[in-house]
Amino acid sequence: MGKLNAARLRTLTKRGAYGDGAGLYLQVRGAEQRSWRYRFKLHGEPHLMGLGTVADVSLAEARDAAAAARKLVRQGIDPIARRRAERADAAGRAGLNTFAEVADAYIAAHAASWRNAKHRQQWRNTLDTYARPVLGNFGVAMVDTGGVMRVLEPIWREKPETASRLRGRIESVLDYATARGWRTGDNPARWRGHMDNLLPSRAKIARVEHHAALPWREIGAFMADLSKQEGVGALALRYAVLTAARTGEVIGARWSEIDMPAGVWTVPAERMKAGREHRVPLSDAALAVLRQATTLAAKQDPGGFVFPGGKASKPLSSMAMLMLLRRMERGDLTAHGFRSTFRDWCAESTNYPREIAEAALAHTLRDKTEAAYQRGDLMEKRRRLMAEWAAFCARPAPAGEVVTLRAEA
Repeated sequence: MGKLNAARLRTLTKRGAYGDGAGLYLQVRGAEQRSWRYRFKLHGEPHLMGLGTVADVSLAEARDAAAAARKLVRQGIDPIARRRAERADAAGRAGLNTFAEVADAYIAAHAASWRNAKHRQQWRNTLDTYARPVLGNFGVAMVDTGGVMRVLEPIWREKPETASRLRGRIESVLDYATARGWRTGDNPARWRGHMDNLLPSRAKIARVEHHAALPWREIGAFMADLSKQEGVGALALRYAVLTAARTGEVIGARWSEIDMPAGVWTVPAERMKAGREHRVPLSDAALAVLRQATTLAAKQDPGGFVFPGGKASKPLSSMAMLMLLRRMERGDLTAHGFRSTFRDWCAESTNYPREIAEAALAHTLRDKTEAAYQRGDLMEKRRRLMAEWAAFCARPAPAGEVVTLRAEA
């Protein structure tokens, strides 16, 4: 820290970045374009925070601002989101808030509670794409039923799932504004007793479509074909099939989560759909995939991604496995669908109890009484199940043959 001083600042006019230490640096784009930046990492993700220009902010003030931001980061708080919320609050007290500003403030206030970056981005994308063009410049206190309908009606039948989520997000933003004292009255985006009188229910206009899944009897032949494919995407898909894990859990896997000697992959709670840590027993076949993946370690930092993407310190794209399936001329399938293949195999080809198969899929038990009594994760029974699944995946069965595995108490 303290690498810069007032005298040196006057001489730094060549384009570039000049560090003061501890994440603070001067960004120079020209003699008259010099500004302070603070770099930090939060939850493993890099961020860049602007602290003002040299003309407006002195070196001492920049250091103070960086120190304040650094303190928030140590507490797990995003200083950029905190500043945005504070500005929105000040604007609200002055009566200047637009719907777009409140939406930004809401996202900043709640982002830390959402499970992953993808979920945060989905929130922002739907509001930016559909709500902002219609309501963005409206004062949040002026948003009414007519405005909400102008956003929803064009997509309600064409994109019912997106529209339903969008309605809920608009409702949340407006509730947030009411709680902050920026608007009063009923929420014009609420469903029950209001929007349900104006729009048909989702169930009446869209049937549920499940992820395309491979019939379980065909998994051996598919895995034999998959083993001939090269690249990170092929390794990731093989690992996903053998662990019956979700796509996001697989592409986000880090070496720090893997215990090779114990044969266990521990997925942290923040990356799980249910928000609860999940241990995955690794079969010999899954461990073999990981050993192949270690050849990619040169592209990673220690503790980096098991299945790295094309960019440094980034995971494999969520589209990589889907594109692989298309190259294999299996565009009829999805990566997520192999979880259904596994579940069908459990039900039709084994006598393992339902709760073991559900635990392998990290599903939450719907029966609250049953869930209250089942405290363990059935790890050893699941280890035997996953070993038998790996063996079945490695055994292309002749057409019509049904392989029934032993029951497990």
